[in-house]
Parts: sequence; structure tokens; C-alpha cells
Amino acid sequence: MKLLYGTGNPAKLDAMKSRLKNLGIELIGLSDLIADGITVPKVSEDGDTPLQNARQKAIAYYEAFKVPVFSCDSGLYFENVPDEVQPGVHVRTINGKRLSDEEMMEYYAKLVRQYGKLTARYRNAICFVKDENHIYGAMEPSMESEKFILTDIPHSKVRKRGFPLDSMSIDIKTKKYFYDLPADKLGQVAVEDGFVLFFQRILNHAYGIVYEAP
Repeated sequence: MKLLYGTGNPAKLDAMKSRLKNLGIELIGLSDLIADGITVPKVSEDGDTPLQNARQKAIAYYEAFKVPVFSCDSGLYFENVPDEVQPGVHVRTINGKRLSDEEMMEYYAKLVRQYGKLTARYRNAICFVKDENHIYGAMEPSMESEKFILTDIPHSKVRKRGFPLDSMSIDIKTKKYFYDLPADKLGQVAVEDGFVLFFQRILNHAYGIVYEAP
């Protein structure tokens, strides 16, 4: 089964491909459409929650291409920082400006230096559109990341473009940078188990595909 993942971020596409490969799902991304000369619409993503943004994107891409499509969105939340500096859904957009990977690292490093090492969590959402009458969305605790520490000292390895904060993120249990985690663990950090369960449920409902429990 081929699905369109409504993202232009190659790192996110690769991470999702890896997590969904055992479900027999073949993914293409917006960059694949652009490479074929197809114009991709811009979506405002002005929702107040990750689920609202995911729904906006998925519906917009379905209306443009008329193929089954899903989109995801995330919000970053810190413990013990004022509400006015909580990134929420605006992880990359600060004061109305969309930051580059390098600018993101600089901004969040300053935040860490101001408040100390930050305990953080991503809250994630997904929306899948099969057609006009079948739209599925979820923002569940199983889609949230585990808590982690954001530091102002980046890992010495080259960053993976599209995930700049991973180089500043430390796993609480192992005290290791995300980049030092085993490949399967890092893949789970990028795409939580809740997303896999979501696809098992909606593909069963929408297409009658049944997955056996591992």
C-alpha cells in the first residue's frame, strides 16, 4: 500500500518509513511530488494544537492531490518555564520568524542557559485522510515522547538535517545523547509506538487489513 506522507522534511520521512515498513506501507513525501514537477500547496498551520495543524495539512494535501495522505504535527513542552516561552506548536517559528536548523539550536541553547537544563517532552498528533468521508485523527498519550533533557552543549557528531534539537537532547534513563542511542531506540524516539498502533487501527477500519499482535 502506498501512502503520501504530507511532509517535506526528509528526516521525518525516513524515520516514518523505518517504523512503518513492517506494516507493508510504502511512503512517498512531498519532496517526491516536487521532484516530479508537481506544485505543493502551502498550509498555514495556524492551529493551537498539534492535532489541529495535522488535520489542516492532511485535508489540504488530500484536496490538492486526491490520494490517501496523512500528516503529523508536534509540540514541544518544557517543565518549569513560563508560559510565554513554551514553544508548543511553534517549535521552529519564534516571534513570527521561521528558524533554520542553526538558528533553532542557538535559540534553544540560550533558553537552556537562562533556565538550566530543561526537562522536555514532545506531544504528537496525526491525521489520515482516505477520502472526503473517512478522516481519522489522534493525539494520544501513546504518541507522546518520553521525557528527555535539553542541553546547551550539542553532540560532536554532524547533525541530521530536519532534527536539529536531537543533537542537544539527552535520554534521561541512559544519560546518553540521542545520537548515541541504538538505531532502533533512536527510531522509536523519532516515531513513537502510538503512531504504529494508529495505523494498525485505521487500516483495519478503512481497508479491512488486520495485523496480528507481535
